Amino acid sequence: MRSMNILPWALLLGATACVSTGKYDAAIADASKAKAALQNSQSESTRLRSESKAASDAALTCQHSLDDATAVNQELHAELARSGKDADQLLAAKGALASSLEQAKARLEELRRAQTAADARSALFRDLALKLKRMIDAGDLSVILRSGRMVVVLPNDIVFDSGRATVSPRGREMLGMVATALATFRGRHFQVAGHTDNEPIRYSGFHSNWDLSTERALAVVSLLIQGGMPEASLSAAGYGEFDPVGNNSAPEGRAKNRRIEITLQPNIDELVAVPGGN
Repeated sequence: MRSMNILPWALLLGATACVSTGKYDAAIADASKAKAALQNSQSESTRLRSESKAASDAALTCQHSLDDATAVNQELHAELARSGKDADQLLAAKGALASSLEQAKARLEELRRAQTAADARSALFRDLALKLKRMIDAGDLSVILRSGRMVVVLPNDIVFDSGRATVSPRGREMLGMVATALATFRGRHFQVAGHTDNEPIRYSGFHSNWDLSTERALAVVSLLIQGGMPEASLSAAGYGEFDPVGNNSAPEGRAKNRRIEITLQPNIDELVAVPGGN
């Protein structure tokens, strides 16, 4: 009885043990697969994380490079702008320098022309003074420079009687010598100007000092023409009392104002202004 009970239980245990071993092996296999899959997943995850980090590092490096390139580009633009400004300044300075150089050349040429004209006037003055030296030494006339023009000054008291426009014998002799000297200056023009003091006309028959000074100038012109000077080289003017060289309140000043002036008129090329001069 007892043996009969043992047999079924043994059979049942053997069957149970057999079924459990198969399932166990299957479970073991599944577990191994799952473990392998997990390992693969972990490896893939690690790879992906590595690639992501590498990509992030590369992106960061690219960003740094981009930032550096942007900074360099901005610096190049700034340098280019500065260079362009400097170039413009250099070009402007070069233009100003060229303009200054041209102005300096023109000024130098002007100074040369002025010096040449001044030398010519000086030589002409010496020549005129030499031709009239005898009368200058005798005190009959003077040769002066006024406003850059050469002027032969003859006192009226020597050439004319008081209040008269008729040339005295002595005056005729003097004007003959003056005409001989001035006639040698070919191509030149002379103005004969009469001047008086401010004493009013009383008994001479002239209406005013204007009339008297003008008549005296015309009388001198007539005698200069008789002395050999070309008519076209002469002109006459009367200034009356209105161009004094002396003080009309004193006898000496009035005597200076009563005069005949023969002015050598400048040619066009002699009208160059001397820098700093009158």
